[in-house]
Amino acid sequence: MASEHDEGGRDAGAPGGETPDPKTTTAVAAAEAARPQHGETVRVDSWIWAVRLIKTRSLGATACRGGHVRVNGERVKPAYALRVGDEVRLRHDGRERVVVVKRLIRKRVGAPVAVQCYLDNSPPPPPREAVAPAGIRDRGTGRPTKRDRREMERLRGLHAPGHPEGH
Repeated sequence: MASEHDEGGRDAGAPGGETPDPKTTTAVAAAEAARPQHGETVRVDSWIWAVRLIKTRSLGATACRGGHVRVNGERVKPAYALRVGDEVRLRHDGRERVVVVKRLIRKRVGAPVAVQCYLDNSPPPPPREAVAPAGIRDRGTGRPTKRDRREMERLRGLHAPGHPEGH
């Protein structure tokens, strides 16, 4: 009689011989149920929302219309039909995400399940600057003077180019 467990009683299908988390297993099963039937397609705006690359489906559609979503190097409309193996490039929040579609899903799933639906080839995010925030003043110091305000704008990089600094 064949069993899914090896001699140690662990699930043979789990990576590294670890016992899978029951919540994740249930979520994966739900994602499989939400999968399109054979021959059906998934819209690109719906898929990038379902795998949590973007917060709302309407933001996904707006990103497609604005040219921020490319599939296999081509700009696509929100209704573009994705296939397994497609490379999706998404520019969002000042960062580019590059993912390869591993699984098509329609409904939004939890983060542990979502990462199983794509292969992430994105460049690492830019390092966060470890400097003190510019222009934060101590309480009780009163209104900033014109000189203080110009100094804060200079630190924030807000001064208009072409304007002389020493007015």
